[in-house]
Amino acid sequence: MGFAETFKALSDTNRREILIMLKGGKMSAGEIASSFDMTNATVSYHLSQLKKADLITETKVKNYIYYELNISVFEEIMLWVSQFKEDNENEK
Repeated sequence: MGFAETFKALSDTNRREILIMLKGGKMSAGEIASSFDMTNATVSYHLSQLKKADLITETKVKNYIYYELNISVFEEIMLWVSQFKEDNENEK
């Protein structure tokens, strides 16, 4: 995972909304797509970008693909961001 790909994926409003939806648990591509007013191909593109950034994982079950958050990447981001908070607290 590279931070550049991660932040690029997070820069899109639709992708951030998908991540918020997945916070509630595993969802199929169809369930995700039904929440948006866009084509399935567009939703698929957003999912592929999130997957490329390693923000989500997919699991295939029969004819369905389920997506869920990759929590470890979010933990890495939080850890990286937290270093700035600690520096600011030490300066006060």
